[in-house]
Amino acid sequence: MGEIFFRGSVWKFGADVDTDVIIPAKYLNLTNPIDLSQHCMEGIDANFFQKVKAGDIIVADKNFGCGSSREHAPLAIKTLGISCVISKSFARIFYRNAFNIGLPILESADAPDNVEEGDKIEVNLDTGEILDRIKKRSFRANSIPPFMQDLIRGGGLMNYIAKRLNS
Repeated sequence: MGEIFFRGSVWKFGADVDTDVIIPAKYLNLTNPIDLSQHCMEGIDANFFQKVKAGDIIVADKNFGCGSSREHAPLAIKTLGISCVISKSFARIFYRNAFNIGLPILESADAPDNVEEGDKIEVNLDTGEILDRIKKRSFRANSIPPFMQDLIRGGGLMNYIAKRLNS
């Protein structure tokens, strides 16, 4: 299979971005992922969903996705068109939920401190290389195990399982 590669503009966030600011609890009754995406990051920026372009990338400090275990959070991010999220670390349940719905996430110790909002970056999910095209610098992220890459290629755990059962 080919490499998984993303290009996009950076949206920068700090540490401890919890699931309640990613998708506030009052919207958890929404069942349509597009409706959810219209409230993505509303707890930090009410107009975030209007600013994002398909393929953009969230870069955050540590502990992204902390808080409650709602799968709505990575689903809202993915449906909005964010291609991947890079953070120093992720909350454990968010990490698993992201892969379950097919949202690529990468842990990088140095990229969050060295890229700025609006920078254009390229991400190679297979190698973990992150290239800041504005600053002409590259950073490393932890590589993603092949099985987790298969989940992303398959569009998430449920799609992956369905494809395996039907083949």
